[in-house]
Amino acid sequence: QVQLVESGGGAVQAGGSLGLSCVAAGYTFSNPGMAWFRQAPGKEREGVASIDFDGTTTYADSVKGRFTVSRGITENTLYLHMDNLKIEDTAMYYCAADPWITWRLRPKYAYWGQGTQVTVSS
Repeated sequence: QVQLVESGGGAVQAGGSLGLSCVAAGYTFSNPGMAWFRQAPGKEREGVASIDFDGTTTYADSVKGRFTVSRGITENTLYLHMDNLKIEDTAMYYCAADPWITWRLRPKYAYWGQGTQVTVSS
């Protein structure tokens, strides 16, 4: 059974930095497409950053220049480094993976984690 487990969320002041991690277990796919999504209360889930099987990255306009997505040395680990955090970045952040289709920022991934909360205060 495939499982994605996120960690690293927490509370931070505006302008601060935070790093998220996602570890995937239960599969042996090579370089799956992976992504970070977020969902704030009362809002739809939105794609934040993705990385394709070939390393191509895609970012939402709202986070370009502030967030960086990367893979770990092991292919089943995904990171999101967030700088200059804003209050509007407050949301539950989810990791997603799909070994078959490149979805980028579309919420169609086959596997999802349970999420980790990020709260940015003034």
